[in-house]
Amino acid sequence: MDAEIFGGAQPKGRVRVSGAKNSATRLLAAGLLADGPVVLNNFPTKLVDVGHKIEFCRQIGAVIDVSHVGNMVRIDPTGLESRILTREQFDIPIRTTYLLAAAQIMRSGIARIPYPGGCPIGGGAGGGRGYDLHAMVWEKLGCIVTERDDHIEITGKGFRGGEIVFPISTVGGTENALLCASIAEGTTEVLNAYITPEIEDLIKLLRKMGAQIEVYGTSRIVIEGRRVLTVANHTVMADRIEALTWIVYAALSGGTLTIEDVPFGSMEVPLLHLEKAGIDLFRNSNSVHVSPACLTAGAVQPFELACGTHPGVISDMQAFYVLLGVVGAGTSRVFDYRYPERIGFVAELQKLVDRPCLEAKHGAITIRGPAGFSPGEAISTDLRGSMAIVIAALCADGRSVIKNVEMALRGYNDLQTKLRKLGIGFNTFEPATVGS
Repeated sequence: MDAEIFGGAQPKGRVRVSGAKNSATRLLAAGLLADGPVVLNNFPTKLVDVGHKIEFCRQIGAVIDVSHVGNMVRIDPTGLESRILTREQFDIPIRTTYLLAAAQIMRSGIARIPYPGGCPIGGGAGGGRGYDLHAMVWEKLGCIVTERDDHIEITGKGFRGGEIVFPISTVGGTENALLCASIAEGTTEVLNAYITPEIEDLIKLLRKMGAQIEVYGTSRIVIEGRRVLTVANHTVMADRIEALTWIVYAALSGGTLTIEDVPFGSMEVPLLHLEKAGIDLFRNSNSVHVSPACLTAGAVQPFELACGTHPGVISDMQAFYVLLGVVGAGTSRVFDYRYPERIGFVAELQKLVDRPCLEAKHGAITIRGPAGFSPGEAISTDLRGSMAIVIAALCADGRSVIKNVEMALRGYNDLQTKLRKLGIGFNTFEPATVGS
């Protein structure tokens, strides 16, 4: 899918931040562990990744009702079982398929899941991330992991509590450990866990479902398992990455935008960096108002920042600070120590900048501002980098074409509708239809 964007318009109005993508798909997996229906509110129902996971859950017997109007899903997992699916049914282009193992093991003693997909930012075969830490979780909790031709097979008579020590801090591994340990027999201790706001949201739901989870400091979790968890009703946290995206877009475009449901508590450091870059935001308890008056010196000020783990600026936010650096009044530098290979978007972003100003090497991006955005044609890369490219096109005065724009749409719930309500045109089309 490609996008045709006529940029240069300034967004005006109000936009509400949706439920967090990086929380919603994990909460969906948790809902499969209950002995009855689980309701998730503020759920980003129109996300592509969410649709893929819901379809897979339905294929293995879960009943999932989706309300796009109410932003709600109702999960009834009582009919779920492990099933042998076709290669096409296993071909799901998302990373979090491993989280679907816990419910299958609990109900069938065997789990069959697709190999994890996701953004091609390096790390495994075909550019995707590996799954060795997830295999370690399953094995430490008493299961056997077998690599099949088109899927991973996990077998065991339920999970047994144990000690899991991650060699590196890992979001996905921590999520998987929480799900499996919550239904394990006995106590599980997880060391070197990575506790993000989205993982805190997952812990909140699991506790509502009856799991006994204690968090010590920032990296140790102790879970007292239960064989089956109970029904619950939960509201998905707001998406901190989407909130930052709207703030940066408004600041770059010169628009006047009120952004509602901003999760300030989970993005204190990212917002501090905006302040240091000369962006003075008007805010109340849950909203922020962005206008040209927010640029206290009349322009974004040059900056340096390093991306790493929460509570700092996470790697998923990196591309939006690079965007700010393009218009900054001097040279800015963005370092990424967690995913240093996440630089593929830079060459594509440069195609929408009116002069050469971007330089990227492993783990470091240098932006020699100030420059402006100009219309052109670019190709989507990873999810967040693709959204940065879309924003550049929205700010450029003229017609741009963004190829493979579905990469950006994966992370933003109902993006086109939200933009239209702000007076911004954004049209998608299939390349084969051009000229027909």
